[in-house]
Formats: sequence, C-alpha cells, structure tokens
Amino acid sequence: MDARISKTTEVESRPANNLLRRLNQADYALLAPHVTVEISAAGQLLYSPGDDVQVVHFPCGPALATFLVPNEDGRDVETILVGREGAVGGIVSEGFLPAYTRICVKFGGPFARVHVAKLEAAKLRSASLRNIFARYADCMLAQIFQSTACNAIHSIEQRTAKWILAAMERTGDEDSVPLTHEQLATLLGVGRSYASRVLQSFKAERILDTRRGSILVRNRDGLRLRACLCNDAVKMHFEEVLRGVYPTEEREAG
Repeated sequence: MDARISKTTEVESRPANNLLRRLNQADYALLAPHVTVEISAAGQLLYSPGDDVQVVHFPCGPALATFLVPNEDGRDVETILVGREGAVGGIVSEGFLPAYTRICVKFGGPFARVHVAKLEAAKLRSASLRNIFARYADCMLAQIFQSTACNAIHSIEQRTAKWILAAMERTGDEDSVPLTHEQLATLLGVGRSYASRVLQSFKAERILDTRRGSILVRNRDGLRLRACLCNDAVKMHFEEVLRGVYPTEEREAG
C-alpha cells in the first residue's frame, strides 16, 4: 500500500499533462531535469510555418493548443485541438525540421516544455519512452484523419457540437468553454455570421447560451445528441493505443 501511495504521489507531482504522467518513473526521471513549466496566454504563437521545431510543448490542466492551416483566401482553418492528453512539436522527429502549420495557444494556461534534443537523448536511452511517443504520434494522426473525414461529411451543426464537447473534455469544465463566436468560426472554417447563426439555433433549443467570450452549456445530453461521433472514435483509438491518456468524465470524477 505504501508503495502505491508513493507512486501516486510521485505521478501527481508532475506537470498536469496526461502524457507525462503516463510515463513510468524511470522514463520520467530522464526528462525531469529538462522540464520547465510556463504560463502561456491565449493566442500566443508557438510555431509559424517554416520555423525550426526546437521545443516540445505539453499543455497542462485546462490549457489547449491548436493547429491552424493557412489558406489562399487568407483564412486559417483549425484542424485539431491538443490538450493535457498530448503535446505539440517534435513528437517523433529529431527536431529542427520546419513546422508545416501555425500552432497557437487556444486556451491559456500552463505548458510544460522540453527541448527536442533532450527528448531525443532520453529516447535513445529508453525503448519504452520511444514507444510511448510513437504511440502518441499514432493517436495524433488518427485525430487528423478523423478531422478530415468530419469536415467532409458532417454538418456545421454536428461539428459545432463536437468542437464544444471536445474543448470541455480537455478543459475539465462541465458548464462552459472560453470560446468566442470568431474562434468557433475558425474551428469550423466558416464566417463569423454563419457560426453565430448556428449558436442561435442551439440557444433556441435551450442547449446552450452565450456570454461575452464564452459558451455556456445548458443541456449537455442535448449537445451530445447534436454532435457527430468523431470524438468518440478518437477516444476509442486513444484507449486502444495509449490507455489512460485521453481525458474522460469518468477519469476526472475518479
């Protein structure tokens, strides 16, 4: 019992990132001397296209990062959100490769950071550490595949409900997310007026309400019924490949 308590205490002392907490004690010890934690504000740019990827960023707690793909019409389209279940930048490469998209802080909060060179040195010393990050890269690729399919076949209403639920899962807030109409429009790849009309229809159904800078969920079950099943597909893959990392309500309650 004492050993289990000691192990739990050791894991909980790490930054509040599920991927870092998933590492065994020996693997985390290889990274611990090189981990720093800083608060990042919403909108902070982590990488621009073409930047050398030198640092791995691990969102902690309610913090979220987002990948934005620029388009020829000047608009950015968000592809996936990454929260405390993962990391962005140099996950499997040896770093110093050019970033393809813009990566920004979506919701501000703490981010743990490790220089790519330090992560690569640790991977050389541990096969299990390499395996964890390779598995996470597989999960991130699954998110991208699912997002591509979702954008192609699901309605704006379904995708709106999905994005709100995805943000709530990662922030741990049961009632609201700090999401503006403009941010939601970017997530959906539509104009702000279109996003506002979708939100108005949800408000009319008493599923959600809006406040300045945030969306309040009044009927979470109703929101789930309006959402596509893409989040569930991603969660299932995470549980098969990297169990215990993707945020779930049951795990948060426990």
